[in-house]
Amino acid sequence: MLLDQEQFDLCRCLPDFFFTPMGQTVSEARRKRLEAVILPLTRLDDFSFDEAKRSCAEASGRYVSRMLGQLVRDGVLEKRSVDHQPRYRWKQRMGVRFCAERWIDGQIHGRSPGQSPVTARPRERLLCEGPAALSVAELLAILIRVGVPKESAVAGGERIASCFAQRMDALARCSRVELRQISPAVTPVSYAQIMAGIELGRRIAWIQSNQQPMPRRITSTSQAIEYCRQRFARLASDGLQEQFHVVTLDTKHKPIQDHCITVGTLDASLVHPREVFRPAIRDAASAVLLVHNHPSGDPTPSREDHRVTQQLTEAGKLIGIEVLDHIVVARDDCVSLREQ
Repeated sequence: MLLDQEQFDLCRCLPDFFFTPMGQTVSEARRKRLEAVILPLTRLDDFSFDEAKRSCAEASGRYVSRMLGQLVRDGVLEKRSVDHQPRYRWKQRMGVRFCAERWIDGQIHGRSPGQSPVTARPRERLLCEGPAALSVAELLAILIRVGVPKESAVAGGERIASCFAQRMDALARCSRVELRQISPAVTPVSYAQIMAGIELGRRIAWIQSNQQPMPRRITSTSQAIEYCRQRFARLASDGLQEQFHVVTLDTKHKPIQDHCITVGTLDASLVHPREVFRPAIRDAASAVLLVHNHPSGDPTPSREDHRVTQQLTEAGKLIGIEVLDHIVVARDDCVSLREQ
């Protein structure tokens, strides 16, 4: 019996097992069907839908379109418009191109690591190929480590990576409740592991970006700014509240110790000379460097900043400890009140 076009199209959309040849498993049949589309596509660099369809002669146009859509959703294929026509291009992660066999394995076995071949699991891939070969989602899956009945670690990693794709730096400021709303795989343990991994990476990055030694002596405004730019870099970028610090200096103006005096909005009533100069007297300091941050990112000193600086400078004169400078650190820049 011949099928009309509507019946033929319906049959083409039926699950793979309806067309599984004798002696062939469902997985084998599905793999063959996927390979007939994905492998020819990997030989193309920049292509249109018509070019993709021609390269996949064994597959229907509808199936090719479905696979292109899935590849775009998975973030391995980029879709853009050129002369009002859609074109596709493969993406690369850290210089590593899309692996067709691994993607096909994921489609067949699902996103559960336990069901995937060993070589397709994030942890095993990291050990075999190195961390640079893994996507953000796979790195997160390793940190999540264990999934929950509702969601695997891999699925959780994909959800989080997709949510923060355009603002990865915001992940560091995300609370456990917020991450849990994105993926149920984020338990208290996995949240702690994610935050620990982020913090460790940031500390290593900070060390690498600050290989140059800090000034041994602070005898000028430029040296004071450079010292605070390095020493208080994390406070400038991550501080959510204002913090007031005192750096004690010896007779040659070499830094002795950093002391946090207050946390909260800078106010003359809070930054009392007694609290500021107590650690300086204990350190037998000859001078001090005042430092505080602006969480807003704008380092412009306020009227209160100038008032506090003047009050502490006068108090220092009375007890014989010089206030060398007052530096405001922020994401945008560092500013010296002495220079102003």
